Amino acid sequence: MPNEPVVHIVDDDEGVRGSLSFLLGCSEIATRTYESAAPFLKAVPVMEHGCIITDVRMPEMSGMELVAKLKSMGVTDPVIMITGHADVPMAIQALHAGVSDFIEKPFSDEAILMAVRTALARQQSRGEIELERDEIRRRLATLSGREREVMEGLIEGKANKVIAYDLEISARTVEVYRANVMTKTDARTLSELVRMVMIARLA
Repeated sequence: MPNEPVVHIVDDDEGVRGSLSFLLGCSEIATRTYESAAPFLKAVPVMEHGCIITDVRMPEMSGMELVAKLKSMGVTDPVIMITGHADVPMAIQALHAGVSDFIEKPFSDEAILMAVRTALARQQSRGEIELERDEIRRRLATLSGREREVMEGLIEGKANKVIAYDLEISARTVEVYRANVMTKTDARTLSELVRMVMIARLA
């Protein structure tokens, strides 16, 4: 089908490219693979639309640099970033840069398939983002004032002890509030919580 969405996989690891291409192919999702950012950028003007999967750490041009370049070129296809060296500040930076999803290795087949399907759905219908944003805002509205304060510390990448010091409460109390935040927002990881807050704050 000429309008079939395509997932563009940009990763210097041949094994990762192959396994992702095979996994998505088994789910009848078309893919194109690139060993680095350079050949992908050459293909951008004529590429089929869909979504992009890229690694944070690549030689010559990193995933973050690629995202910035794509943004400057006016490419709006959603980007899913994968990394084996994830941390909260990196997730925040990626999500601020406009990355659709941030997935830490090792990830399950289900996690990457869900991320790809969500990205493709968003690409096909911008209304999906509005619906997701409304649902996330509804969840965030259930947080108490103290839970929201703890959440703000978490998405800034602060450790529990630092948050405890800032709020003048015990680290154990922070852990309780942190658990409440994760439960009420239905976020499975800190990276997912960061992504949800970024979406909620979209204009």
